[in-house]
Amino acid sequence: MTEEQRAPQVWPSLRAADARGLIRFLTEAFGFTENVVYGEGEQVDHAELDWPAGGGVMLGSVRADDGGRRMPAPGNFSAYVVTDHPDELCQRARAAGAEIITEPYDTDYGSRDFAALDPEGNRWYFGTYRGAPRKD
Repeated sequence: MTEEQRAPQVWPSLRAADARGLIRFLTEAFGFTENVVYGEGEQVDHAELDWPAGGGVMLGSVRADDGGRRMPAPGNFSAYVVTDHPDELCQRARAAGAEIITEPYDTDYGSRDFAALDPEGNRWYFGTYRGAPRKD
């Protein structure tokens, strides 16, 4: 399998009451990069934000009719994001107005982690843990 075939293929998805504001926050506070944003005015039909190490998140505005997809309501989303620099990222997030709910700490499994809330109330966990070795 090539490295390209092994690229991250899990893309968490969420809805936001203020999707454009959340996009600004996620790029400024956490360092996601805006890839694509589709929609008119404040409405975001679909957006993709890339994480520098690979993967990313998809998001859009809350919709009255979500087509039966049952997307999590704002504030009901959480994700763990791998970073090599959790302390620096925590400082960046705090400076951009993120509410830090867990200060950086060392876990008993060797990771350095912290947690923050975004303006919609979603929980973002950041740390150095990359998961157990793959069994392929």
